[in-house]
Amino acid sequence: MTPVTLVRGTSPIVLAQPHSGTWLPDEVTEALEPSARALVDTDWRIPELYEGLLPDATVVRAEFNRYVIDANRPPDDTSLYPGQNTTGLVPLHDFDGLPIWRCAPDEAETARRLALYHAPYHEALRGELERVKAQHGFAVLYDCHSIRSEAPYLFDGILPDLNIGTNSGAACSAAIERAVERACKETDGFTSVLNGRFKGGWTTRHYGQPDMGVHAVQMEIAQSAYLETEAPPFALSHEKSARLRAVLARVFAAIEDSFGEIA
Repeated sequence: MTPVTLVRGTSPIVLAQPHSGTWLPDEVTEALEPSARALVDTDWRIPELYEGLLPDATVVRAEFNRYVIDANRPPDDTSLYPGQNTTGLVPLHDFDGLPIWRCAPDEAETARRLALYHAPYHEALRGELERVKAQHGFAVLYDCHSIRSEAPYLFDGILPDLNIGTNSGAACSAAIERAVERACKETDGFTSVLNGRFKGGWTTRHYGQPDMGVHAVQMEIAQSAYLETEAPPFALSHEKSARLRAVLARVFAAIEDSFGEIA
C-alpha cells in the first residue's frame, strides 16, 4: 500500500485529504476493538465529493485511516483544542468517546507509524506547497474534511453544514477568508460558520503562513449534507452531493477571484 496518493496539478490550490483513507495494516485491525473496525470516524466519500470540481488542483490524499495515525495532528501530539474533548495523534477514543483499542499502541509503535505514514504524507504536502508557491508566488492549501453532524462527545447540538476554519484568521489572508465565508453564506439550503467548533487542525495551523505566501483554509462538512445516512455503508447521496458540489465550486471560484488581492 502506498500511504499517499498525489495528483499533481497546475493551479495555486492544493487540496489536502488527510482523513478519507480506509486502509489498515493487519496488525492494526487485530488490535482494534471490534466496534471500531467499521471506521465510522472516517471522512467518508471526500475524494468523490471533490472529484473534478477543480481539475487543475493538486491533490494530496492519505490512504491510511486516521486510526493508524492522524495526519492532521502535530507529531508531538499537542492538543489542538485544550480543555475540549478531541482525538489525538493515535486516537484512543472514537467520536462517541468509546475506546478504539483492545491493545493500544505504545510509544515505539506510535513512532514507527509516524515514520511510515505521517511523515510521508507531510513530506508530499510540503513539497507540493513549495512547488506551487515557486510557480505562482503563493499557494492556497484547502484542507478537505467531513464529520457526522451530531457527535455529543465533541460538540453540542447539530453542526452547521459548512464549517470554515482559518485558525481565527491567522492561517490565510483576510481576502481569502472573506471570499470563502461569503460564498458559503450566499447559498440557499446550507448553514455555515467561520471559526466555530472547528478552527482548523494541525495542517491549517502549521502550513498557513500568509506572510510567507502560503494560505490555508479548512472546510469541515457535516456528512448529513451529502451522504444518504451517517451510518454504514456511508453511501453518497447523488441529489445532496450535487447541490453541495455546486456550492463548493462557488467556494473555489471565490478563492480564485481573491488571487489578485494576495499575489
